Amino acid sequence: MRHLPTLKQLQYLSALNIHRHFSLAAEACNVTQSTLSLGIRDLEQVLGISVAERSNRKVIMTPFGESLSIAAKDVLNRAESLVDMAKGAITPLTGTLRLGVIPTIGPYLLPNILSDLQQSYPELELYLRENFTDHLLSELNNGELDVLLLALPFEIEGAEQLILFEDRFVLACPRGHRLSFRDSVKISSLADEKLLLLEEGHCLRRHALEACNLVDKSKSRNLEATSMFTLVQMVSLGLGLTLLPQLAIDAGIAKGLNMKLVPLSKSAGIRKIGLVWRKTSTRGEEFRLLGKEMLEIAGKSR
Repeated sequence: MRHLPTLKQLQYLSALNIHRHFSLAAEACNVTQSTLSLGIRDLEQVLGISVAERSNRKVIMTPFGESLSIAAKDVLNRAESLVDMAKGAITPLTGTLRLGVIPTIGPYLLPNILSDLQQSYPELELYLRENFTDHLLSELNNGELDVLLLALPFEIEGAEQLILFEDRFVLACPRGHRLSFRDSVKISSLADEKLLLLEEGHCLRRHALEACNLVDKSKSRNLEATSMFTLVQMVSLGLGLTLLPQLAIDAGIAKGLNMKLVPLSKSAGIRKIGLVWRKTSTRGEEFRLLGKEMLEIAGKSR
């Protein structure tokens, strides 16, 4: 029977590749430096090849060591999934769950969900990470996150998607603006207006433009903002119009501001909110249960 690397040795290798220092890697693994060093040497003996060049001050990974650390990370992620699968099979939504969420959803949906979810599942250790969609997808693929809460559609390879509900866009304009007196607004009415958008990187920018069939004119005369909170302040000051998702409006983002919210025509202006996870994940049923719980707590019936 062939001798195979142990998971512990692969953990040591992964930490060494990240920190490039034996002492720091040992600290990350919660072991002594000599234990980690011995584990790396045992790994090299099993494989018959060096994974790192050693000196008193630094560690240089060999090309093979770097390639092996990437493969080791995948093995460790799968091993963690086995443990999570066992926990989920015994009691769903228990143990660690790392949830990634985008800034245009998290602050408006999660506050009303997290406390109730914690009460219903006290053994669930939920860790949140907020970032742009591209960054979250990278972390999902790397095994750093378990499931994402995103705005769709979005091209995602190797992932499962569960649509939770639809989120309609609404026009926000300053009070007294010509469009503020209408019961609803057609998309064609926005063609000559100054449209305020979020800066590049926010998927809400793309979704708003695509959902409403608008051309991105930001490079010419439109203004940009870093957050929806900034957008509504700019509209309130009369600097232009913007498109807000109903989710943010329901959370009170426009409350008390000098602006009018006007529905768009029914034929346009929708994004979909859903959960996304790796197809290779063993926790698909658990994530579907999470989505169901989120909908029930949030009172969404869509």
